[in-house]
Amino acid sequence: MWYRRDRVVRELLKFGAVGGVGFIADIGLFNLLLFAGGEGPLHDQPLVAKTLSVTLATIITYVGHRAWTFRHRTRIKHSRGYPLFFLFNGLGLGIALSCLGISRYVLDLSGPIADNISANVVGLALGTLFRYWSYRTWVFPANPSGPVPPPPAAREAEPVNA
Repeated sequence: MWYRRDRVVRELLKFGAVGGVGFIADIGLFNLLLFAGGEGPLHDQPLVAKTLSVTLATIITYVGHRAWTFRHRTRIKHSRGYPLFFLFNGLGLGIALSCLGISRYVLDLSGPIADNISANVVGLALGTLFRYWSYRTWVFPANPSGPVPPPPAAREAEPVNA
């Protein structure tokens, strides 16, 4: 029981660290596209800016999660894992875009603070909860026989007990 809880805690910390890097890329590009120099190149297209910034963050986090966060879980083929990862990130993006769209177009709130709170606080929090659950469930499923063994090169370096 302790082992399982410790593993989940370590996994959550790694998920947060990788997500933090993706978050920096996401909000950095989002704000650059909307507000660089007062009015960025996409200042009147916040949904397009958010889509582009989340796409960059998705690529970064896929690499980080596959190589580090979930490396102990079952490895599914890239041909299945990558599309699933993008699908669930697309749904997470939909959550963030919904929050941003409601803020901008229903509540008529705009500007750096309103856009960032709706897209990068509320939308990101809800999207992150969804992503963590979906990654663990479908993209990086549990290995029923235990942790994934190390790659062959690492096994060759292990000492053999005689």
